[in-house]
Amino acid sequence: MPAPSYRKATSGFLFMHDREGKNDANRESCLADQMQNNTHSFFKTLIDTTVTVELKNDIQIKGTLKSVDQYLNIKLDDIQVVEEIKYPHLSAVKNVFIRGSVVRYVHLPASAVDVPLLEDATRREAANAASKKQ
Repeated sequence: MPAPSYRKATSGFLFMHDREGKNDANRESCLADQMQNNTHSFFKTLIDTTVTVELKNDIQIKGTLKSVDQYLNIKLDDIQVVEEIKYPHLSAVKNVFIRGSVVRYVHLPASAVDVPLLEDATRREAANAASKKQ
Protein backbone atom coordinates (compact mmCIF):
# COMPACT_ATOMS: atom_id res chain seq x y z
CA MET A 1 0.00 0.00 0.00
CA PRO A 2 1.54 3.35 -1.01
CA ALA A 3 2.12 6.03 1.57
CA PRO A 4 -0.46 8.81 1.53
CA SER A 5 0.43 12.19 0.15
CA TYR A 6 -1.33 15.47 0.53
CA ARG A 7 -2.70 17.78 -2.11
CA LYS A 8 -3.72 21.38 -1.59
CA ALA A 9 -7.43 21.97 -2.00
CA THR A 10 -8.74 25.26 -3.34
CA SER A 11 -9.86 26.39 0.09
CA GLY A 12 -6.29 26.38 1.41
CA PHE A 13 -6.67 23.15 3.33
CA LEU A 14 -5.14 19.77 2.67
CA PHE A 15 -6.85 16.52 1.90
CA MET A 16 -5.41 13.06 1.48
CA HIS A 17 -5.22 10.98 -1.68
CA ASP A 18 -3.08 8.03 -2.71
CA ARG A 19 0.05 8.63 -4.81
CA GLU A 20 -0.95 6.16 -7.49
CA GLY A 21 -3.87 8.38 -8.42
CA LYS A 22 -6.44 5.59 -8.07
CA ASN A 23 -9.04 8.02 -6.74
CA ASP A 24 -11.39 9.04 -9.50
CA ALA A 25 -12.60 12.61 -9.96
CA ASN A 26 -15.98 11.85 -8.38
CA ARG A 27 -14.49 10.46 -5.15
CA GLU A 28 -12.02 13.35 -4.94
CA SER A 29 -14.90 15.77 -5.39
CA CYS A 30 -16.87 14.04 -2.62
CA LEU A 31 -13.88 14.21 -0.28
CA ALA A 32 -13.42 17.90 -1.03
CA ASP A 33 -17.13 18.56 -0.42
CA GLN A 34 -17.06 16.64 2.87
CA MET A 35 -13.93 18.49 3.98
CA GLN A 36 -15.49 21.82 3.05
CA ASN A 37 -18.63 21.00 5.06
CA ASN A 38 -16.54 19.92 8.06
CA THR A 39 -14.36 23.02 7.72
CA HIS A 40 -17.39 25.28 7.51
CA SER A 41 -18.88 23.69 10.64
CA PHE A 42 -15.57 24.04 12.46
CA PHE A 43 -15.22 27.73 11.57
CA LYS A 44 -18.80 28.38 12.72
CA THR A 45 -17.69 27.31 16.20
CA LEU A 46 -14.98 30.00 16.11
CA ILE A 47 -17.35 32.97 15.74
CA ASP A 48 -16.19 35.88 17.97
CA THR A 49 -12.67 34.40 18.20
CA THR A 50 -9.61 36.40 17.14
CA VAL A 51 -7.96 34.81 14.08
CA THR A 52 -5.31 35.79 11.57
CA VAL A 53 -6.16 35.29 7.90
CA GLU A 54 -3.25 35.01 5.47
CA LEU A 55 -4.21 35.90 1.92
CA LYS A 56 -2.67 34.54 -1.26
CA ASN A 57 -1.08 37.96 -1.89
CA ASP A 58 0.84 37.58 1.44
CA ILE A 59 -1.22 40.12 3.40
CA GLN A 60 -2.04 38.93 6.93
CA ILE A 61 -5.12 40.37 8.60
CA LYS A 62 -5.90 39.80 12.28
CA GLY A 63 -9.43 40.34 13.52
CA THR A 64 -12.51 38.98 15.21
CA LEU A 65 -14.30 36.33 13.14
CA LYS A 66 -17.91 37.45 12.72
CA SER A 67 -19.20 35.12 10.01
CA VAL A 68 -18.22 32.39 7.61
CA ASP A 69 -20.29 30.75 4.88
CA GLN A 70 -20.20 27.46 2.97
CA TYR A 71 -17.70 28.96 0.47
CA LEU A 72 -15.45 29.90 3.40
CA ASN A 73 -15.97 33.59 2.76
CA ILE A 74 -14.94 35.31 5.98
CA LYS A 75 -16.09 38.52 7.68
CA LEU A 76 -13.69 40.04 10.22
CA ASP A 77 -14.32 42.99 12.55
CA ASP A 78 -11.81 45.19 14.41
CA ILE A 79 -9.01 44.25 12.03
CA GLN A 80 -5.32 44.99 12.18
CA VAL A 81 -2.90 44.35 9.34
CA VAL A 82 0.07 42.37 10.64
CA GLU A 83 2.61 44.37 8.59
CA GLU A 84 0.94 47.78 8.78
CA ILE A 85 4.06 49.62 7.61
CA LYS A 86 4.05 47.58 4.39
CA TYR A 87 0.30 48.18 3.78
CA PRO A 88 -0.49 51.67 5.15
CA HIS A 89 -3.59 52.02 2.95
CA LEU A 90 -5.28 49.35 5.08
CA SER A 91 -4.75 51.12 8.40
CA ALA A 92 -8.08 52.98 8.16
CA VAL A 93 -10.08 49.81 7.46
CA LYS A 94 -11.88 48.35 10.46
CA ASN A 95 -14.03 45.57 8.95
CA VAL A 96 -13.39 43.30 5.95
CA PHE A 97 -15.17 40.67 3.93
CA ILE A 98 -12.68 38.17 2.48
CA ARG A 99 -13.60 35.93 -0.42
CA GLY A 100 -12.77 32.31 0.40
CA SER A 101 -10.85 31.77 -2.84
CA VAL A 102 -8.16 34.31 -1.84
CA VAL A 103 -7.46 32.76 1.58
CA ARG A 104 -4.20 30.86 1.89
CA TYR A 105 -4.34 30.02 5.62
CA VAL A 106 -6.34 30.83 8.71
CA HIS A 107 -4.16 30.93 11.81
CA LEU A 108 -6.06 29.94 14.94
CA PRO A 109 -5.23 30.51 18.58
CA ALA A 110 -4.05 27.32 20.27
CA SER A 111 -6.92 27.53 22.72
CA ALA A 112 -9.43 27.22 19.85
CA VAL A 113 -8.15 23.81 18.74
CA ASP A 114 -9.24 20.66 20.58
CA VAL A 115 -6.21 18.50 19.76
CA PRO A 116 -7.48 15.22 21.30
CA LEU A 117 -10.74 15.55 19.37
CA LEU A 118 -8.88 16.14 16.09
CA GLU A 119 -6.55 13.20 16.76
CA ASP A 120 -9.54 10.96 17.47
CA ALA A 121 -11.32 12.09 14.30
CA THR A 122 -8.17 11.46 12.26
CA ARG A 123 -7.82 7.95 13.70
CA ARG A 124 -11.48 7.17 12.92
CA GLU A 125 -11.11 8.47 9.33
CA ALA A 126 -7.98 6.39 8.80
CA ALA A 127 -9.71 3.28 10.19
CA ASN A 128 -12.73 3.86 7.94
CA ALA A 129 -10.50 4.33 4.89
CA ALA A 130 -8.55 1.17 5.71
CA SER A 131 -11.72 -0.89 6.16
CA LYS A 132 -13.11 0.34 2.81
CA LYS A 133 -9.93 -0.72 0.97
CA GLN A 134 -10.17 -4.29 2.30
